[in-house]
Amino acid sequence: MPSKQSASDPTPTWLLKEFTNELAPFLCRLFNASMLAGMVPAAFKSAYICSLIKKPDLDPADVKNYRPISNLSVLSKLLEKLVARQLIDYLSDNNLLPDRQSDYRAFRSTETAIARLLSVSLLALDAGDIAALALLDLSAAFDTVDHMILLQRLQTSFGLSDAVLSWFHSYLDQRQQNVCHRGELSTPSVVQFGVPQRSVLGPILFMFTDHLTVTERRGLSVHQYADDTQVYGRCHPNDAASLCCELGGSC
Repeated sequence: MPSKQSASDPTPTWLLKEFTNELAPFLCRLFNASMLAGMVPAAFKSAYICSLIKKPDLDPADVKNYRPISNLSVLSKLLEKLVARQLIDYLSDNNLLPDRQSDYRAFRSTETAIARLLSVSLLALDAGDIAALALLDLSAAFDTVDHMILLQRLQTSFGLSDAVLSWFHSYLDQRQQNVCHRGELSTPSVVQFGVPQRSVLGPILFMFTDHLTVTERRGLSVHQYADDTQVYGRCHPNDAASLCCELGGSC
């Protein structure tokens, strides 16, 4: 566990680490009670939002160039880690994880995603074909997740039910956030859409609402890493125009 902490933490993280043996039984009981009852403590659902500029060369006067970062309590992240571990194990055991999603998977990373795309491209060139790649990026992907659609997907497509589904409903429901700017906090507001950025479960939950797919029958393939999608294909040089049409969706 990193030594970072949020303004909502009543105790410094280093102190929690120092007294792990004494606190672990109480935290274990708290986390187990949360998962068994299907409820997330209200104190775990508040975040302080700090805005970080996406790239150093962007205009700092334009609010669109900032990324909202959720600062969550350390204890809430510990609970999320426990849930995430069990969730990923369940999805892996039942073959429910998308095969071409490199994030949230053991032994997969940005490097394995790049290696796959590079391999496909080199094989095409070696065969005398050409390869084409389109890089797609969803704008404000994590901030636009619809909670009801997400919960429905968890139930119907991934088989979550009872206390487990109730836990995720509680996790999303009545979340609050304050914006922190130059040491000043805004009035708390209820989060009606989206999943928390920089949280443990946020990126995983986004994956459940992502329906961006490309049919293999059109000669295209897709590979994803979180909300970044690579659509690629290969063809004979004489069919380059047709491949460009397929990637662009129209001619």
